[in-house]
Amino acid sequence: MQAIWRNKVLAHSHHTLVIDGYNYFPPDSVNPSFFKDSNTTTTCHWKGEAHYKHLTIDDELKLDAVWYYPDPLPAAREIQGYFAFWKGVQIVEG
Repeated sequence: MQAIWRNKVLAHSHHTLVIDGYNYFPPDSVNPSFFKDSNTTTTCHWKGEAHYKHLTIDDELKLDAVWYYPDPLPAAREIQGYFAFWKGVQIVEG
């Protein structure tokens, strides 16, 4: 699977985890050079606290388009540190 925005590959992995309809990419499969830190967090009742990243490519900023769980609740331990994308990021086979 690949996560693509503005014709750039943000992540590529043959081993994503699909949870709640989103592909979660392993930490070593993402290109962090496109990420900027965000202060945004949200809470899921079974996964725990999600932290967000902004995307930036060619001076275009997409706010809070990436999220991950640095310390998920036990039920979601398998996605610890994995990244998911939304807000126009395409997830395609590849």
